[in-house]
Amino acid sequence: MDSEFLALYKDDPRFKIDVVKSASAAPPTGTSSGRWPMVELARVAGQPLIADFKKYYGERLPPASSYRVEYKTIPVEGGTIVLRCIIPTGAEDASYPVLVWYHGGAWIMGDIEMDDNHLRCVAVDLQIVTVNVDYRLAPEYPFPTGINDSFAGLKWVAENAPSIQVSLAKGFLIGGDSAGSNVAAVLAHLARDDPLFADCKVTGQCLRQPSVVHPDHHPYRHRSEPRSIDLFKDGPILTREGLLQCRALLGAPLDDPRASPYHFPSHAGLPRAFITRNGHDGLRDDGRLWEEVLREAGVETRSVEYEGVPHGFYYAFPQISLAVKMDRDMREALRWLLGRV
Repeated sequence: MDSEFLALYKDDPRFKIDVVKSASAAPPTGTSSGRWPMVELARVAGQPLIADFKKYYGERLPPASSYRVEYKTIPVEGGTIVLRCIIPTGAEDASYPVLVWYHGGAWIMGDIEMDDNHLRCVAVDLQIVTVNVDYRLAPEYPFPTGINDSFAGLKWVAENAPSIQVSLAKGFLIGGDSAGSNVAAVLAHLARDDPLFADCKVTGQCLRQPSVVHPDHHPYRHRSEPRSIDLFKDGPILTREGLLQCRALLGAPLDDPRASPYHFPSHAGLPRAFITRNGHDGLRDDGRLWEEVLREAGVETRSVEYEGVPHGFYYAFPQISLAVKMDRDMREALRWLLGRV
């Protein structure tokens, strides 16, 4: 494993809790004892794992005068969701490209706070509007609620771009992390096939450590060499059992392309994609597979694999060299997706 990561990880008390094995335990103080104690425990235990990431970029925020924050509440089936828009400050008639973002959290946890400080930095640095979609989570809102919410957010941006100083002609990007990159990969297909986007096509995908197929349907299972989900079944951070538990809580059929985009009948005609994967991650093979199938379909791709680190390493330790590189790589990839390099 990466020496910087290992030196910090081995004595870090945040990683002493096995959320999955504690699934039947009583919820910790401060949570309710509802139908989903494992989910509640996971949500509480997960907060410290991203606290350093939020703090790290919180200390690097651009001046408050360089951007503004707007909230849009939009209707969805059975309720409403919130979009948090970060808009660079410029001339009143200025317009910008947009990155519509979907947070991670294995479809059952996470929120728009996770990446907020980082997205503020990216918005100002790249002069791009970021729209962070607060889609509803399983199991309280079972599949396909989350993906429907997410698509509603994307449609809202397509139909209301000028209201947030966006020019879709300058770039219409989607992206996300982990489960959020799964959502973004699905939406790339849905938008490709939806007439609403005929004149405002999505132009790029930024997919960090994606999950693209259920482990039990992964085509690599037929290969002779061990799969990453088996090599790294005990983590750290993401375990095989944990991934299967979260997929089960999502409640999607194993071969439904809205949860496993590998199963879309065609990947042709998708926008160019940037993909990251981690060398010590059970989802490493998902990232490799996704680049393979996109390239086979004629989609232009770029990718980076971070050797010796597990899933979500940059959330836990944003200060290590590979985490700093991930941030730099992502910003350079966004420039590429926007046609600036």
